[in-house]
Amino acid sequence: MNVLEQQLNYPLGESLPEPAHRLEVAAGVYWLRMPLPFVLDHINVWLLRDEIEGQAGWTIVDCGVTDASIKALWERVFDEHLDGLPVLRVLVTHFHPDHVGLAHWICAGGDRARWDVRLWMSLGEYMTARTLAAGDVSGSSAGGDAAARHFMLHGLQDADAIAQIRARKNYYSKLVPQVPATYRRVREGDVVAIGERGWQVITGFGHSSEHCALYDAQDEVLIAGDMVLPRISTNVSVFDVEPEANPLAWFLESLDHFRSLSPDTLVLPSHGKPFRGLHTRLAQLRDHHAARLDEVREACAAKPCSAADILPMMFKRKLDTHQMTFAMGEALAHLHLLWHAGELRRVRGEDGVIRFVPSGI
Repeated sequence: MNVLEQQLNYPLGESLPEPAHRLEVAAGVYWLRMPLPFVLDHINVWLLRDEIEGQAGWTIVDCGVTDASIKALWERVFDEHLDGLPVLRVLVTHFHPDHVGLAHWICAGGDRARWDVRLWMSLGEYMTARTLAAGDVSGSSAGGDAAARHFMLHGLQDADAIAQIRARKNYYSKLVPQVPATYRRVREGDVVAIGERGWQVITGFGHSSEHCALYDAQDEVLIAGDMVLPRISTNVSVFDVEPEANPLAWFLESLDHFRSLSPDTLVLPSHGKPFRGLHTRLAQLRDHHAARLDEVREACAAKPCSAADILPMMFKRKLDTHQMTFAMGEALAHLHLLWHAGELRRVRGEDGVIRFVPSGI
């Protein structure tokens, strides 16, 4: 456990749910973990006891990617851990593959078509998922020609990495082959009644298009999705579909949406373990980005810097192609915050690469 983690409280200690088993974290709220084929090797998903129009059952929050082994784990959950009750709806926090990948399959009742239920999602996340699942890779960070051009424009010169990015054209649609054709929209300020709880929708921006976290004020429980994670900082990136975006500013503004929540809130993150210490973690995230921004200011004052120049300063470890695309996007997000704030300006070199220098130079 690192120093920052030691400032947080983990009420379940080292306990983790076994594969295809549930672990109760609050009354009627159960934690499951599904594996992921990435360095970030798991996603937390949540089972909530529910009742809709007199029918008892379950709401599932987030799903995992489309993969035969993960389907098999869900089938075990359906058979062994739903107390003989059906799933009544699937609520997805945002469009990333580990969250929405299996939504179509779970909504349709799994391999045995046990039920046919609605997907609940924000408009921004739903439409992004539909677009990317249909084969438009722009903006997914995953790859394709547009992503390769975007990263080359910002200084990426590794020919092998560029070739791998170009080749990843079907990355998203492989993990999210389908999104349900109909859905129910959730948006900021909605209160979603799930069982005996009322969950307030809190939208966040910067990590994705319209991320939805859920807060139960009565029992002070937050299903945080990817907006507040205990061990790692949420990825905030500039991608090719919105090349002049300012997502880090949006993300930092979105963190303010959580400041009014109780300091005793039990945070249920999508990665890592449930924890208490929400306000401490919000301060840690702000401090983290403030320190990175100071490093970017210093680097750009010393010489014109592209995102590729900033990347090794922000990420010391060796990165695979998947990680590198997000790291490039995040380096650019820090540069863009300072650019949009007027502290930096962009210059294009004779090599065609965009670099950033202090505005006064």
